[in-house]
Amino acid sequence: MTDAAGLIPVPSGQVVTLLDTIWNEPGPSGLTFRFRFLAPGIGSGGGIDYDTAFADMLALCQAYVVPKIADVLPQPEQVIISFSDRPLPFGAADPEATQYFEAFSIQDGHCILEAF
Repeated sequence: MTDAAGLIPVPSGQVVTLLDTIWNEPGPSGLTFRFRFLAPGIGSGGGIDYDTAFADMLALCQAYVVPKIADVLPQPEQVIISFSDRPLPFGAADPEATQYFEAFSIQDGHCILEAF
């Protein structure tokens, strides 16, 4: 799931590392787990567009998040995966930062994109 340097492989090959996981902030659908990743390749000049980043987020949800929460009870109603091109505190806005967010539900071990 991660290499020796703590990097998590994704389809695009961009460098992605876990910033943190937040499970104590309620979401719109109930129990929500947030997996926040640093993905410098999405920033200006990084070359990773939204569609490529989305494919990476879906892959992370399936290969990284699903195994991490498999034994968690109760199961979250929603998982939010976020990418940021720089470390930011949870909930902070920075007009210079590039951030992407996607919400998923987990059904039968599969990540299902949710309206966000």
